[in-house]
Amino acid sequence: MGYLISEEHVLSTYYGEDVDSRNFERVFGIGYYQKKVSNADFKVDQIIYAPYGDDPLLISQVTITNTSSEEKKARWIEYWGTQIYEFSFKAYIQSSFSKKHPNFHRRKFADKFTKQITLHKNQGLFTNHVFSGFSKKEIKAWNTLKFLANTLGKKITGGNVKEVVPEAHFDDERPPITYLISLTGEISAYSTDPTKFFGDGKPEHPEGIFYPLNSTLGDASSSKGMLLEKKLVLKPGEEKTIQFAYGYGYSNEEIEKLIAKYQQSHENTFKESCEQWKHERVQLSIPDESWVDRELMWHNYYLRGNFTYDSFFKEHILSQGHVYQYLIGFQGASRDPLQHVLPFIFTNPKYTKEVLRYTFKTIFPTGEIPYGIVGSGVIMPSPFIPSDLELWLIWVTSEYVLANRDLEFLEEVVPLYPVYGKKVKHHEVKDVLALCYKHFVYESGTGKHGLQRISNGDWNDMVVHGYVHKKKVKDVQKHGESVLNAAMAIYTLHNYKEMLLFIGDLNLAEEVGTYADKQREAVSRQWAGKWFKRAWLSEEYGWIGEKKLWLEPQSWAILGNAVSETQLPILLESINKEVRSPSKIGAMVCNEIDKKKAESHGSGTNAGIWPSINGTLIMALSKVNGEFAWDEWKKNTLAMHAESYPEIWYGIWSGPDTYNSELSKTPGGTGFVDPDEPNKSEDAVSQLTPVNWTDFPVMNMHPHAWPLYNITSLMGIRFSKEGVILSPKIPKTEFMFNTPLIGFIQTKSEISGWYNPCNLGKWRIEIQLNPELFSRYSHIEINGKSEPISLKEGGIEFWGESIENTSIKWRLF
Repeated sequence: MGYLISEEHVLSTYYGEDVDSRNFERVFGIGYYQKKVSNADFKVDQIIYAPYGDDPLLISQVTITNTSSEEKKARWIEYWGTQIYEFSFKAYIQSSFSKKHPNFHRRKFADKFTKQITLHKNQGLFTNHVFSGFSKKEIKAWNTLKFLANTLGKKITGGNVKEVVPEAHFDDERPPITYLISLTGEISAYSTDPTKFFGDGKPEHPEGIFYPLNSTLGDASSSKGMLLEKKLVLKPGEEKTIQFAYGYGYSNEEIEKLIAKYQQSHENTFKESCEQWKHERVQLSIPDESWVDRELMWHNYYLRGNFTYDSFFKEHILSQGHVYQYLIGFQGASRDPLQHVLPFIFTNPKYTKEVLRYTFKTIFPTGEIPYGIVGSGVIMPSPFIPSDLELWLIWVTSEYVLANRDLEFLEEVVPLYPVYGKKVKHHEVKDVLALCYKHFVYESGTGKHGLQRISNGDWNDMVVHGYVHKKKVKDVQKHGESVLNAAMAIYTLHNYKEMLLFIGDLNLAEEVGTYADKQREAVSRQWAGKWFKRAWLSEEYGWIGEKKLWLEPQSWAILGNAVSETQLPILLESINKEVRSPSKIGAMVCNEIDKKKAESHGSGTNAGIWPSINGTLIMALSKVNGEFAWDEWKKNTLAMHAESYPEIWYGIWSGPDTYNSELSKTPGGTGFVDPDEPNKSEDAVSQLTPVNWTDFPVMNMHPHAWPLYNITSLMGIRFSKEGVILSPKIPKTEFMFNTPLIGFIQTKSEISGWYNPCNLGKWRIEIQLNPELFSRYSHIEINGKSEPISLKEGGIEFWGESIENTSIKWRLF
């Protein structure tokens, strides 16, 4: 934020409680936040933006206009804080025992750093953060806490509170240098003492606003911010633009190089950055529903902007964010970044492979994937041992390789966890994938009904914890089976089989196909009359989901062809009636409240709404009913949430991973501990989290990733060992679907498209359309050569060659 001080007035871009909104305009744009304020003499237009790309800085662009009839002198003061706040999981562990919020422990840790501030070329300030260390008492307390967590608290932590290699650590005791620099010439003054500047006046009315900044470094060891001043003289009607950079780097040389880059190009950086957001994305333009592509562009911005670099794994990652990263302090579960990266299969192979490599590097030599990562490269201490994680990695890797025909990626060599050290194992990607498959098949395995086992949870962490008695969890872990896992395995292993056939591994392909077929048979036997059962827990608990519809397995049963022709209309009717129609903003995960569950009614897995689960529902509906799929896609948009619940601020520009349903006391909101509904579960895990989802109800990536990927579902895109199949299900007569990988344009006069995998070769393309549409056309043009259309089983197929810098382009006319 900043302040414009003249002889008569002060203008601030701080949006406080006493702001006159008539003179303060705010714009949340793609990649920027704009604030406009004005008074009788001046207009201030401040744009804070992150330049498109991976540079670790923000730029504050301030345009000041003299709107009076006289020449004016003024000062602009730019302020940025420097207090460290790490998303520490160690703080979460401490909070679980102290019963204080993790924020308390994180701020206590932040006070362990002293500041060393230097002036840089009279352009700005560099702040080095020096860790002062823990006291003997604090070290002893942490060691005691780790011992208790690994012994008495093992049911909560999994007994895994440890750093296995020197490179891994819970907290960052050597954070980077932070800086605030003018990009437009030298500064007039500076200060490292925001406490003196603000005084008791707080941000709205700083006490030091009319006094010169002292321009002395002094003792800045406890400083919590940096202030820079620029003096201005403006003629009547004149405007001037000044710019500042706030960022971080690990050395002065690194920072100076970055500063020089933006000092040379600052005049056009904002415009160029905005322009770049328009490209490399999933686009769907519909003439009579222009809001659809506007929403997609916003999702692409949020998802692409959430990429962060992990210095332990040396890869970018798409963390789930939200409460998980920003309050609890972990990156996970491992399945989540794999879902978030799905749209990038179509838009950015580089980042898709980085997320995949990151996941491969977390895998143990047994093929097991951990629940999550905390700190820098530390395996998350967790009681959850999900049984589905391998499936997500196998699915996304297979789809990426088939979509982009990227054989080279499978031959890359990656280290397994713990990544560092002489004993670390290194394998090719395809071999690590096979290792995960074998762990899923032979270690997790199947139960008495032939279904994949459930462990102590699958996608749904609370299907066991918080549902069964704490003394029965181990029995369920040993004998329980998951219809969800089995149904997902059919679809996933089919994709894996196609990829194996593509690379010529016929023996493993046959084995994988046989296992998928057995899972299909096992799932087919679990038809309960109107839907499929959810899970077998044990002899004591029996089946769940016989009398209540659990949505999770139904979608995968459709995708895996486990539903018979007679069952399909019954299942669709049940889904529509029980979980889709009662909800304004997407299907509920269950059709009724379960009073045994620990979660609040109509919230979370107790009949709440999950964008992740509805993403797989849209995939399934796209296969069998385009009208239903399109309707469900629109119901899961931010636009629909904004219209349905305008009084709830989240769910408009971003949201959580789960919304409350109409069965909740607060529909459209998200999870929190209702004091009127005490936790009935005796399972310690279900009572673990000392935070509410309402504490940070935005910046979860599921509401942004799935709407993007589901557009490809609605386009009916499926990849095979030979190429791609397109079977569009969008119920529109005209539309344009566009990604860097593949496109499809349907107008009143023609249909055209392209396929542009990153590897060159000849690929088979199959197009399946309504017969009435095909009747309008007689010829197809492929890369400039035309031939008569030849229909085969309701579609057309052809081969095209992608050569360097040229995609396979086709057109029906």
